[in-house]
Amino acid sequence: MSESKTKILILGGGFGGIKAALELADNPAFAVTLLSNEDSFRYYPTLYHAATGGRMTASSIPLAEIFKGRKITVEKGTAKKLDRQAKKVTTAAGKDYSYDKLVVALGVVTNYFGIKGLKEYSYGIKSQAEAKELRDHIHKLILDEGKPDQNYVVIGGGPTGVELAGALPSYIRRIMKMHKLHDKKLHIELVEAAPRLMPRMPRDYSKAVAGRLRNLGVTLHLNQAVQAETVDTLQAGGHSIKSHTVVWTAGVTNHPFFDNNKFAFGEHGKVKVDDHLEAELDIFVIGDNADTPFSGMAQTALYDAQFVAANLKRAVNGAGPRSYRPKKPIYVTPVGPDWAAVVWNRVHLYGWVGGLLRSAADFVGYRDYEPWWTASQHWVAEYEAENNCPVCSGQSSA
Repeated sequence: MSESKTKILILGGGFGGIKAALELADNPAFAVTLLSNEDSFRYYPTLYHAATGGRMTASSIPLAEIFKGRKITVEKGTAKKLDRQAKKVTTAAGKDYSYDKLVVALGVVTNYFGIKGLKEYSYGIKSQAEAKELRDHIHKLILDEGKPDQNYVVIGGGPTGVELAGALPSYIRRIMKMHKLHDKKLHIELVEAAPRLMPRMPRDYSKAVAGRLRNLGVTLHLNQAVQAETVDTLQAGGHSIKSHTVVWTAGVTNHPFFDNNKFAFGEHGKVKVDDHLEAELDIFVIGDNADTPFSGMAQTALYDAQFVAANLKRAVNGAGPRSYRPKKPIYVTPVGPDWAAVVWNRVHLYGWVGGLLRSAADFVGYRDYEPWWTASQHWVAEYEAENNCPVCSGQSSA
């Protein structure tokens, strides 16, 4: 006797979407389809490392590798239109996907806040393509002019900006050494509109991170909002910084799918959900897109995915749903080589111990999606350099 399966459509191939798919795949009660506009999963915590010479395989895992042998349909496309009455999602290419239950985990997109010139002239590190573009840009400046850009400016004192600013000094010095450029003065600058770095974190956390960056030679411009950018100048805090290398990490906003399809938003610009993470009947919103206390963290996206998947399993077994209880994540911010700041409930750690915890957390992150032996390969790749410059490759192999 065969029963009809519950059609689960998952939008988004990030932390939450993939975890939800893995939790529901192979369950005979469900027919699971994952719709993503990418062929690979971006492991965001290591994208800053990819932008500063790390191997790309540490920040990208093919979806085919993750779902190998699993009973799930993976489709490539960009979700555009939601028809609630017909229970279907239409892609930008015009293809329709029907569902009984919809799980939306589309993540966030870059927001330039209308600041003149940023979109045209700044770099980003929110994707592998952006990370590679920044890395190639740094190499090109050195090769074409025989000297590095004098000022490298990172905008944003949140986790991504701090991680990138901490990694840039050693990376640029390594590249300069590869190109036999000695005694060239570097200026790594970080601009933050708030009075302190990591403004959502405890003050001692912000202070420790700021001290570490200063020790690495990074100049901090705090309480200084960005006004504009030109091809060679950044205007911030009423003064100009000469630079051809400005990296924007400061702003994100919810995916346009929600606004275009008239979802209800909370005060933080994210989708309102109930205590089952349900935004509307049979539509669940998880991870960065949901207006929950710890939205924006990868750990929260994973937790949300497991929660919704568990309730969907309970429903097909005739049990009622459980209520959502937010789980406070562990905050770990690497700042330069072998150093990280950690907040684990009331425990605050700084230094090499924090670096070890971050390394362990990355392995657990890979392991959430793959068998341990495959996860190990991606984890090891995080500590290996990837030189796509012929000069650097020749020097490094010597």
